[in-house]
Amino acid sequence: MPQRCTTVATMLILVSFVHFAQAQARPYAILIRNGCVLDARSRLHDTLDIAVAGGHIVKMEKHIDPARATQVVDAHGLFVTPGLIDIHTHVFYGIDPTRAYCGGTEGVVPDGLSFRSGITTMVDAGSSGWRDFPAFKKQVIDNSRTRVLAFVNIVGRGMRGSAYEQDTKDMDGKLTAQVARQYKDYIVGIKVAHFVGPEWTPVDEAVTAGQLAGIPVMIDFGSNTPPLSINELFFKHLRPGDIFTHCFGQLKSREPIVDPASKTLKPFIRDAQQHGTIFDVGYGEISFAFSQAIPALKNGFFPNSISTDIHVRNINGAMKDLLNVLSKFMAMGMPLDSVVAAVTWNPAREIRHEELGHLSVGSPADIAILGLQQGRFGFFDYTGSRIEGRFRLECEMTIRDGKIVYDLNGIARPVVLPRNIWWD
Repeated sequence: MPQRCTTVATMLILVSFVHFAQAQARPYAILIRNGCVLDARSRLHDTLDIAVAGGHIVKMEKHIDPARATQVVDAHGLFVTPGLIDIHTHVFYGIDPTRAYCGGTEGVVPDGLSFRSGITTMVDAGSSGWRDFPAFKKQVIDNSRTRVLAFVNIVGRGMRGSAYEQDTKDMDGKLTAQVARQYKDYIVGIKVAHFVGPEWTPVDEAVTAGQLAGIPVMIDFGSNTPPLSINELFFKHLRPGDIFTHCFGQLKSREPIVDPASKTLKPFIRDAQQHGTIFDVGYGEISFAFSQAIPALKNGFFPNSISTDIHVRNINGAMKDLLNVLSKFMAMGMPLDSVVAAVTWNPAREIRHEELGHLSVGSPADIAILGLQQGRFGFFDYTGSRIEGRFRLECEMTIRDGKIVYDLNGIARPVVLPRNIWWD
């Protein structure tokens, strides 16, 4: 072999050895240092370092040597939480305005709004029914870096618009359960929504589907005059573990959980929660009112989970994003730890994905790093009611599957650009 080739080969071997040695010396892809870790499952509220490798959390200790990490994130003064779970969203986006939330123009693109809010998991709430779920999976789930799961609608055609959603002949518990079982890795529950009338058919067919598939039901309770009884809903139709979303809504066609006259929580609401009914915020466009939420919280009633019901029409209104909703609940008196639990461990259990929603060695490295801004902040609802709060949550960084997918202020060192950025 010529001397030059021998020299080049030797250099390549040396470079490979150096890279191997560096890899051995730096076994962690990411090290988060000095952050205040909030974890509801372990009731952890402490300053810890977290090391990430291979898409999982591999170590959590008071001090981990930063020289052993490829990237180091300084989280001093910030809160480190599990990646947030938004349990009520609408992300079956499309270009046909006649299809509403089911492949129409009402849904949002998950990756465009999730990571900047610390969200790593979005659960679509019934945009698709059993007829369209395969298309939803192909178009949205398979093409999103955000983890997208779904409640499938009891209406076979999903949320295609009011006329479709009133068709009780298209509400088939057996067919819905069949699709739910077929796509069990993605479908986490059955959804009821937007039905107008006194019939219990949508609820009962959904519960049938839930029983057959072994998954919960989420109820966006329908409209009727006079309103249907939520007491009857909770104790005669739903099962423990089923979810009542839009729990702080106040509309004439739906029975509220707080009596508008006395501003007190109806006694059976607490009984229902203790019995196992899950109360979810599902903020929406007109499905949250301070007139319901403030008295409920003052009565010591907290929602099990906080979600956005995000869609095109509410992101520029009172809702805005998940962190804004969480900040509202803090302004109403809900402690930070309880707020974090309502978007991490609680919803993970509600959808029966307990591998998510917590920070522990071996768990998926879905992590949110949040800042708590102090000042005077205004929060309003769709009715025009307004309150002020002293704190607002802001997402500094989101890590999904062990990779940094959002970094607001470049707190990772060295900064590594996402792989999909190309330079001309």
